[in-house]
Amino acid sequence: MIELPHPLPERAWQIDRAIRLNAVPLDRRIHPSQWYNTSTVFPHGDDLIALFWNARVPGSGAPEIPYVEMVQSRYNQGFEVSEAEALIPQGLQLAAEKRRDDLRAHTARLLSALHNAPRIPTHPYWQYQRPMDWESILSNMKNPTSQPESSAQMDLGDKLLHGWLGQLAGGSFGTVIEGYHSSQIQKVYGVIDHYLIEPETVNDDVVYELVFLDVFEKHGRSLTSTDIGLEWLRQIPFGWSAEWIALNNLSLGFLPPLSGAFRNPYNDWIGAQMRGMVCGMLAPGWPLEAARLAFLDGCVSHAANGVYGGMYAAVLTALAFVRDDLRAMLEEGLNYLPQRSEYVAVAREILQTLATTPDPLQAWQQLDTRFEEYNWIHAYPNLAADLFALWHCNGDMTTAFRWLAHAGLDVDCNAGLVGTVLGIMFGTPAKWAEPLQDTLETYLRGKERLSIRALAERTLQLIKSS
Repeated sequence: MIELPHPLPERAWQIDRAIRLNAVPLDRRIHPSQWYNTSTVFPHGDDLIALFWNARVPGSGAPEIPYVEMVQSRYNQGFEVSEAEALIPQGLQLAAEKRRDDLRAHTARLLSALHNAPRIPTHPYWQYQRPMDWESILSNMKNPTSQPESSAQMDLGDKLLHGWLGQLAGGSFGTVIEGYHSSQIQKVYGVIDHYLIEPETVNDDVVYELVFLDVFEKHGRSLTSTDIGLEWLRQIPFGWSAEWIALNNLSLGFLPPLSGAFRNPYNDWIGAQMRGMVCGMLAPGWPLEAARLAFLDGCVSHAANGVYGGMYAAVLTALAFVRDDLRAMLEEGLNYLPQRSEYVAVAREILQTLATTPDPLQAWQQLDTRFEEYNWIHAYPNLAADLFALWHCNGDMTTAFRWLAHAGLDVDCNAGLVGTVLGIMFGTPAKWAEPLQDTLETYLRGKERLSIRALAERTLQLIKSS
């Protein structure tokens, strides 16, 4: 079982924070990962309930308790969750005692309390706007440019290859340490600026991008969120957090945007932000189109700020084809999001902290404290890590990855986004590209082993034919 503080804090976010601060990383130089493959039998029923009271991240072994995280996230969204929080200690005890019948009933009580939690009227979450149809989002952008920039076509094939290489290098680099706090990571590994183990490209991030490519190949730029969601059901056997709920909702006939919005406490989390890059690669130099594609994709599993995170990742990727000033690009990318959203307010607050706190260690300490109430998979603290690394890397991928490792959190997702942007802009160094051996491995049937070069070439052909 996960080692918990005693006495147990009352607030869900404090429980999660204590887990994060005290979890010592599983040394992956000694212990193997537990990644899925096409033969994996995914949990369901009582096994899934038990897992959600005592889980480990497959790539790193980091501990997490999804039911605690659900309550934590609902509070972040401005709901009074004290009733659900009061049920957490007994749930943990029932799980430890493996009293599955009682745990099944108790978990239902917790979820009922969670989904019926009342709003906190004074909570900051309710001060912001959350448009969720494309026309409203578009009307709330800041002078978006509607046409693609022709310069994006220069060296397009090479930039796409380096974007994919940077993304997969980042994912392979970060999956070993995801889910841990920076202080604990340093105790085990010290400063990290290289692959800790032979890179593993298997993770649960890129599979959604591969499915998006399939849908884009079939429908082109007229694809819909429903097209994407139904293809998820065809190809993706299991998801985590927001994607898990989305797959369940889809299977029950709740099509997008309900699949991402209905009873989904995770809908402001990182899932869309971790995969929006493919939308930017399909719209090089065309940030508005990148934002639109990412909106369609994000609605499958997220809502509001979670969707905006996917849009921002896509826009940064699209701009990377035509910009050379990283810091200016971070601000420009925000123009393509709803200006009165909390996501934009948080991003601008992060950028202000970075601009006024030149010492990187001090800046990250401030940001880590600022987002301590948020889960390590929530979009906001990971947005802070992305912007922190891009701000201080001077275009160098190794430096960026080193800062991301220092930040901790969802490192593979963050390094995947940052690696894509830097790979497109400046190329992916051989140090990071060559160990991948041109190979992407996944747990999707028919996609078990792919050539990265072929993936980049396919992306190029889809752009040309759309």
